[in-house]
Amino acid sequence: MREMEFKMERHGLLETGQEVTVTEGVLPSNYYYVIDPSLAMSGNYPFREQLKSRSGVVKEIKENDRGFYVTVVFDE
Repeated sequence: MREMEFKMERHGLLETGQEVTVTEGVLPSNYYYVIDPSLAMSGNYPFREQLKSRSGVVKEIKENDRGFYVTVVFDE
Protein backbone atom coordinates (compact mmCIF):
# COMPACT_ATOMS: atom_id res chain seq x y z
CA MET A 1 0.00 0.00 0.00
CA ARG A 2 1.22 3.47 -0.88
CA GLU A 3 -0.29 6.78 0.18
CA MET A 4 0.07 9.99 -1.83
CA GLU A 5 -1.17 13.49 -1.13
CA PHE A 6 -2.86 15.67 -3.77
CA LYS A 7 -3.82 19.36 -3.66
CA MET A 8 -7.46 20.09 -4.50
CA GLU A 9 -8.53 23.69 -5.15
CA ARG A 10 -12.27 23.47 -4.36
CA HIS A 11 -14.30 21.61 -1.76
CA GLY A 12 -16.67 18.85 -2.83
CA LEU A 13 -14.89 17.56 -5.91
CA LEU A 14 -14.02 14.22 -4.25
CA GLU A 15 -15.41 12.16 -1.37
CA THR A 16 -13.80 9.79 1.12
CA GLY A 17 -14.00 6.20 -0.15
CA GLN A 18 -14.29 7.25 -3.79
CA GLU A 19 -12.22 5.29 -6.34
CA VAL A 20 -10.10 7.56 -8.53
CA THR A 21 -7.77 7.19 -11.50
CA VAL A 22 -4.62 9.22 -12.02
CA THR A 23 -2.70 10.39 -15.06
CA GLU A 24 1.09 10.57 -14.96
CA GLY A 25 2.95 13.64 -16.20
CA VAL A 26 6.68 13.78 -16.88
CA LEU A 27 9.06 16.65 -16.16
CA PRO A 28 12.80 16.63 -16.97
CA SER A 29 13.69 14.97 -13.66
CA ASN A 30 10.36 14.16 -11.96
CA TYR A 31 6.90 12.67 -12.32
CA TYR A 32 3.68 14.30 -11.16
CA TYR A 33 0.15 12.90 -10.98
CA VAL A 34 -3.30 14.34 -11.60
CA ILE A 35 -6.57 12.83 -10.36
CA ASP A 36 -8.81 12.57 -13.44
CA PRO A 37 -10.48 14.69 -14.70
CA SER A 38 -8.09 17.36 -13.34
CA LEU A 39 -9.59 17.36 -9.83
CA ALA A 40 -6.35 17.43 -7.81
CA MET A 41 -2.58 17.42 -8.42
CA SER A 42 0.32 15.82 -6.60
CA GLY A 43 3.70 17.26 -5.88
CA ASN A 44 6.73 16.16 -7.89
CA TYR A 45 8.23 12.71 -7.36
CA PRO A 46 11.71 11.61 -8.48
CA PHE A 47 11.95 8.89 -11.13
CA ARG A 48 12.80 6.25 -8.52
CA GLU A 49 9.39 6.88 -6.83
CA GLN A 50 7.26 6.35 -9.94
CA LEU A 51 3.71 5.22 -9.19
CA LYS A 52 3.00 1.72 -10.54
CA SER A 53 -0.79 1.71 -10.08
CA ARG A 54 -3.14 4.11 -11.87
CA SER A 55 -6.17 3.75 -9.58
CA GLY A 56 -6.68 4.23 -5.87
CA VAL A 57 -9.18 5.09 -3.15
CA VAL A 58 -9.58 8.43 -1.37
CA LYS A 59 -8.64 7.85 2.27
CA GLU A 60 -8.95 11.34 3.71
CA ILE A 61 -9.67 14.95 2.75
CA LYS A 62 -8.18 17.68 4.95
CA GLU A 63 -8.64 21.43 4.82
CA ASN A 64 -6.13 23.97 6.07
CA ASP A 65 -5.37 27.62 5.36
CA ARG A 66 -3.63 26.69 2.07
CA GLY A 67 -6.51 24.65 0.62
CA PHE A 68 -7.78 21.10 0.48
CA TYR A 69 -5.48 18.06 0.60
CA VAL A 70 -6.59 14.61 -0.54
CA THR A 71 -4.83 11.44 0.62
CA VAL A 72 -5.19 8.54 -1.84
CA VAL A 73 -4.21 4.93 -1.12
CA PHE A 74 -2.81 2.85 -3.99
CA ASP A 75 -2.31 -0.94 -4.08
CA GLU A 76 1.44 -1.36 -4.62
